[in-house]
Amino acid sequence: MKHIIGALLMYSLVLAGSPSGKNITYKIDGDKYEGYYISPSPEAPLVLIVHDWDGLTDYEVKRAGMLADLGYAVFAADLYGAGIRPTEFKDKHARATELYQDRGKMRTRLRGALKAAKNQKANVDNAVAIGYCFGGAAILEYARAGASLKGFVAFHGGLDTPRGEDYSQTKGEILVLHGSADGSVSMEDFANLAVELETHKVPHEMISYSGAPHAFTVFGSDRYRADADKKSWSRFTQFLTEVLDEGTANQ
Repeated sequence: MKHIIGALLMYSLVLAGSPSGKNITYKIDGDKYEGYYISPSPEAPLVLIVHDWDGLTDYEVKRAGMLADLGYAVFAADLYGAGIRPTEFKDKHARATELYQDRGKMRTRLRGALKAAKNQKANVDNAVAIGYCFGGAAILEYARAGASLKGFVAFHGGLDTPRGEDYSQTKGEILVLHGSADGSVSMEDFANLAVELETHKVPHEMISYSGAPHAFTVFGSDRYRADADKKSWSRFTQFLTEVLDEGTANQ
């Protein structure tokens, strides 16, 4: 997972103010959340990023900057709440589990994040949502909720579907980028999802990367795999050009 010191340092710099991006405090049902927004222009297509179980830290901010350099507006959502950035395993597990067990709450926070992006004048009608690990599972939840986005991308995310849910209401295309050596999410889960998506005729593409473990895109971690990261990022950015009206995005 992420290096705690680096995460806190980078996040503190963001809080102090970035020349290209800014923290956005927003409310959902009276509670405060703190996302991060960066945009090269008002017309730019939007990418909504959902964090892993660490909460919103420097990792999502860095990915947001990479996308902004390509011409995309980015809103990095906060599904935990302002100031809640767990660093201990038990706290991360508790925060993620709370939302896994209450999918209604998860959906409400996803919708609230998109509304916050819209309040920043982001083009939410020309948007894709992406997520990492826990965030990948959240993105698939948003797809099942029938969110009116053009695409949903899960990087090494949880792939199982809760009892009573399905993809019958999904409106956008789905891209799943998965490590075949993932010890947390099995290739059986991967295959089962493919069957579900095919059953509901959801346009999708699913790619597995040999030797890539869970969290293979996380820079600086012992799970990072440069080859899988490079290939998955390349396919992801190509996917953006395929499903979005590019507007001012510079590919």
